[in-house]
Amino acid sequence: MGHQVTPFVGFVVGDGEKVKFWKDKWCETIPLSEAFPSLFALALNKEAWVNEVWTAEGEVGTLVSIDLSTIGSWKKWKGYFIAWRGRRYGAVKDIADSAFVPSKVPDGKENSNPISNSQARHGTRSPTKKRMRELDNLATHLESLLRDVKEQNLSLKKVPAWLWGWKSPWKGKVTGGELTDVGEIELYHLAIRIRERFPDLFNEEYHPDVFTIKATQVPRASASAVAFGMGLFSGRGSLGPGHQRAFAVTSESRASDILLRFFECCQNYKDLWMQDFRKSQEPAVDELKEPIFDEITATLRKRYGLNFTRQDTSSLWFLCKQEASLLDITDQACGLFSPSEVALLEWTDDLELFILKGYGKSLNYQMGVPLLKDVFQSMEQAIKAKEGNINHLIFCYAFGCILLLDFVSFNPIPPICMENILSLSYWENHLLLLLLPLPSMHVENYAPGSYEKARLRFAHAETVVPFSCLLGLFLEQSEFKQMQREEPLQYPPKPPQKRNWRGSTVAPFAGNNMLVLYSCPANSSSKYFVQVLHNEHPIPMPGCDNSDLCPFEVFKERIVTPHMKHEYYAVCNVKLEKPEQKPATSKLSQLFHWLFSQRNDDTRSLEVDL
Repeated sequence: MGHQVTPFVGFVVGDGEKVKFWKDKWCETIPLSEAFPSLFALALNKEAWVNEVWTAEGEVGTLVSIDLSTIGSWKKWKGYFIAWRGRRYGAVKDIADSAFVPSKVPDGKENSNPISNSQARHGTRSPTKKRMRELDNLATHLESLLRDVKEQNLSLKKVPAWLWGWKSPWKGKVTGGELTDVGEIELYHLAIRIRERFPDLFNEEYHPDVFTIKATQVPRASASAVAFGMGLFSGRGSLGPGHQRAFAVTSESRASDILLRFFECCQNYKDLWMQDFRKSQEPAVDELKEPIFDEITATLRKRYGLNFTRQDTSSLWFLCKQEASLLDITDQACGLFSPSEVALLEWTDDLELFILKGYGKSLNYQMGVPLLKDVFQSMEQAIKAKEGNINHLIFCYAFGCILLLDFVSFNPIPPICMENILSLSYWENHLLLLLLPLPSMHVENYAPGSYEKARLRFAHAETVVPFSCLLGLFLEQSEFKQMQREEPLQYPPKPPQKRNWRGSTVAPFAGNNMLVLYSCPANSSSKYFVQVLHNEHPIPMPGCDNSDLCPFEVFKERIVTPHMKHEYYAVCNVKLEKPEQKPATSKLSQLFHWLFSQRNDDTRSLEVDL
């Protein structure tokens, strides 16, 4: 992460015959026609190739009849065309709208009391076993194509030299999908940058209750959490020459983790939706993608004299992304495609991500509501901790739990879920003090280190993408309103039309969302503000008038509350098996029965969400 280069690939220009000067992305990160629209309007040939209008002179070069020094600073010309070379799903973390100006946090911000919630995708991983088999099949077919060319005595001049004898770099590898060295480095340095950005947030002594780190029960996610923690707490301990310290990473069972692996727990998504997608949506997606692959395949056949198939093109595109991200190779598979072809292939990836994991169907993101609820309630907890209101500890934010204190030490005992509490005889044998919800009860502000300041989660694209959708990211304001009305959205437009939805931005490897709660007591309009950072950059929220900094009350009303009507188990159609309750015979059990019966319907309805 952190490379300011193009998603996926870099290209060798050579003589510039395959690169359009104005319309392809070869200088900086957008086409020159978009970077300099006034100059583009004056161009006599708007479809010109680079070699037709560009003369290399020294390190900069001259556009025919135009002095480039009059229109800005340019990349050096050294025979390479630099256009967003990067890692697969991983290097470019910038927001699509480069013209967006981040908000300034109002005066009065107290840096000592922000709270951070983040969700990050695991870092760069190696290909899965299925993908490695695909690359082995590609090698076999390429060998067959080259053999046919030789047997038919056809010209070999167009055939790229690297194709001869090519074998998959992962040939013979029996495992796949693990976090790579590159992925470890991505997360390690991400943590260091976050710590430097929020020094007051992470300056306290580590405690697992203050800095909560969670990962899914998948090795590449937990390894990413460990790499992140090593960067975050480097120099803070006494272990080894790097002065590391031990820290806790916790995970829920894959079968019940509805915060980070809600997509695996949601039966509707796993069964009904996936079947529906294969039967009805997938053909529609293929109908949009197939003409692109057919056109590019036909072009590759003519360009290189090999009888490529559509599957070859798909596999070569995958190989391009793998070589760029894992091997730092951009002049083999990636070099087969022109920049305009890459733009179209990226669009096909983005289209599938949009439909299968993003805004294409409301279930994709509605099943992520428990995570949004957890994030929002942690903000409420932080506010109440700051203001000294003890009521926030009662019932654990309507998650169906109560807080109990040890009668002797007054140390909190871990909350016990209500569905199990009546069957626990443990409570019969302990002296406990039950804190009843008294709205008027207040205590002094919590001391630093006594309340949670950061929740750090590490998961997958299937987690990050739905959460981004719940926040309405990458939408126009009109589309955001459509989404909340559960109206279908238009698919991302085909190049060369501009689009906000790009997989390389929405969910790259090590991609992340961070929600930061600021306390601004001196501000007259709102005491608390929520800022959203996507891949470390402030990003506009259409639900908050396209600002990246939203008053807490507005964030709650416009962005969070509309989603709260979607209860997880109702959306996912899971039949709950309630445990058989034994008759309440003890006074303590009767007290619990009485207490819980007083809870209103709203609170009771929230118990089933988690």
